[in-house]
Amino acid sequence: MTFRVVVFGVWLVNMHTWGLNSSYAIFLAYYLRSGTIIGASPLFFAFIGGLSCSIALLVSPLATHSIKTLGTRITLFIGVVFEAGSFIGASFSTHAWQLLLSQGVCFGSGMGFCFTATVGVVPQWFTKRRSFANALATGGSGFGGLTYALGANAMITHLGLEWAFRILAIICFVVNGCVCLIMKDRNKAVGAKHIAFHKDLFFQPEYWLFVGWGFFGIIGYIIVVFSIADYALQAGFTSDQASLASAMFNLSQALGRPAIGLLSDRLGRLNVAGIGTLIASVTAFFLWIFAGKYFAGLIIYALFGAVAGILWPCVGPVAAEVVGIQLLPAALSVYWIILVFPATFAEVIGLSLKREMIGAGVYLNVQVFTGFMFFASFLSMWLLRSWKLRQMESLGLDEKEQEAAIHNAAAIHPSEEKKHESTSTRRQQNIVISYITNMFVMKRL
Repeated sequence: MTFRVVVFGVWLVNMHTWGLNSSYAIFLAYYLRSGTIIGASPLFFAFIGGLSCSIALLVSPLATHSIKTLGTRITLFIGVVFEAGSFIGASFSTHAWQLLLSQGVCFGSGMGFCFTATVGVVPQWFTKRRSFANALATGGSGFGGLTYALGANAMITHLGLEWAFRILAIICFVVNGCVCLIMKDRNKAVGAKHIAFHKDLFFQPEYWLFVGWGFFGIIGYIIVVFSIADYALQAGFTSDQASLASAMFNLSQALGRPAIGLLSDRLGRLNVAGIGTLIASVTAFFLWIFAGKYFAGLIIYALFGAVAGILWPCVGPVAAEVVGIQLLPAALSVYWIILVFPATFAEVIGLSLKREMIGAGVYLNVQVFTGFMFFASFLSMWLLRSWKLRQMESLGLDEKEQEAAIHNAAAIHPSEEKKHESTSTRRQQNIVISYITNMFVMKRL
């Protein structure tokens, strides 16, 4: 029963961190039309949304160190306090710098501590259905985005901005605070190493392929998340239709992530991560560009939101494949730091590519760029898959041993790989040829 409680707890945390963060679009619309914040421009308000995500990733090494010294529950509670405090602070904010510190820095810090404390917990409890469990937990962010976007709008309309913030503060403090009481990790059992920077990671080419998958993928994801509603307005749809498209995108995230996890367990974690990213690229090139001009086509594209955000349900299990469970916290800590840069500037790049014209064509350059980002992400993942195949071949594993390695998501330490290579009688292929050949090998991986 413990593992079910853990999955539900992480689901609630994701709902009340990343899900709450998704509702910022509602606050943004209010800020732009009300003018209640002194000294703030529309660009400043847009910057706040990206800042909270960047800060959440930036504090991950500090949060990782906190897990090592204070434990998972206390680290999570620190995040809960920061997050609730940010909403209280935002409710009293009247100047731009106050909003920057509260809804930007403070909320981002709280979200980062909560996220880092829980992101590696679910994979520790599973081997057989690790991807499904992890995806089920991350699905909370989609439900949170859908729920709190509607809830925040209703609270602002009937109670005012100040009390909307205060109610959200109470909700996230109570819910996430209760999760602190039920959260349980297996750090000692699996020998997890909570080191903010593990030097061995920087010398592993496969880790950089893993980073490339996330680097390019998060650029495409953030552009789609923040642009789909504006694109709908530019295409001539009403604001209600634009909101519906955004809501469908969040709904797709909520329902699609568990499905992605289930497929990952059955078809292979690297296979699903790669193919899902390729589908995100294809839909950006064809559905968004050609069908997005029509509302029905845009809704269909929004329903592919789960593959656009495939990074989130797959990152933990894929990282375990690459570095193993023991180095998972350190690997993810470095990973989030690297992703700060693309997460911060993705939407800035996207907006700069908009064309000076009227109609859906204004987003053509953005759509093409997004498609190429997802394709670059796919190439990185598929090369990583080739590395995994070559690693197992170099160990001389038979079919049953390969299936066991895939099932357990066990990353082989380089020294262990070399030991097997020295005793293997197989002729070693050229690395480049081997990687290219393995890209076309169809196998559950």
